[in-house]
Amino acid sequence: MTPPDAAPAAHTTHDAEGDPRNRDIKIYVNGALVHRDAAVVSVYDSGFLLGDGMWEGMRLYNGVWAFFDAHMDRFFQSCKAVSLDVGMDRAGILDALTKTAEANGMVTDVHCRLMLTRGVKVKPFQHPSLSRSGPTLVIIMEHSKPADSLQRAGIRLASVPQVRGLPHAQDPKLNSHSKLNCVIACLQAEAAGADEALMLDPHGFVNTTNACNFFIVRKGEVWTSTGDYCMNGVTRQKVIDLCHANDIPVFEKNFSLYEAYGAEEAFLTGTFGAQTPVRSIDGRHISDGPGPVTKRIQALYKALIAEVTAGR
Repeated sequence: MTPPDAAPAAHTTHDAEGDPRNRDIKIYVNGALVHRDAAVVSVYDSGFLLGDGMWEGMRLYNGVWAFFDAHMDRFFQSCKAVSLDVGMDRAGILDALTKTAEANGMVTDVHCRLMLTRGVKVKPFQHPSLSRSGPTLVIIMEHSKPADSLQRAGIRLASVPQVRGLPHAQDPKLNSHSKLNCVIACLQAEAAGADEALMLDPHGFVNTTNACNFFIVRKGEVWTSTGDYCMNGVTRQKVIDLCHANDIPVFEKNFSLYEAYGAEEAFLTGTFGAQTPVRSIDGRHISDGPGPVTKRIQALYKALIAEVTAGR
């Protein structure tokens, strides 16, 4: 007999439909647009040596970068927090994004990873002063649509020992290249037979997954963490705003695994997948595909995307 939480196969929140066009994409590397096979950075780059850098994930719809200002707010704030000189303003970033999209003939259903590091070091050591070449900026864009199976099967989560850190260790709000904490969590979830990890905060409350923000639905109410120990996700905030605007009770609060196990629905938020349903948590079945509240939020979010990307 198939257990109720069994999914057709292991997958992740970033599984995408295959697209052969991605084999020949051009990637932006410090102002140059080069074929993906020739897109390289130095082994002395601070991003490679130390994970010293910041990044953003964005999506292109109908020729418009959805929530560009919100992404740039986070990006520039994060760079400022670690004294990382971006080397250009928002208009410069938008120009680089536009050139990359045009070089690839990309208009919609495009996912972008914008990455900035402290640049090439003169010696392979830690001190930031050894990065003297200026920042390294790389933009990868792919034709990318979430796989249909993500909505049908949902994601199986496992709570893991690896926790989200305290702000005075490495603030989880920094969207840094250093993702080892989340990678370890993901490995622990895979070892437990799940797709991705559900991470707790330092006090034992449910926080986020290794890749996305986490929401549950209980008796028509939408709950998510306080936000103190998770990435300040752009999609997370849009969902909270949509709930407030459409009379859906939403709470940013501490809650435990006990309350997560008893949820009628659960979903993940992120720029790539928007809202991805959760099938199970630690083997406790939650739902098969998106529930009614999740479906309503998905519809509201889809309408918001159409609104903010219309009229180009």
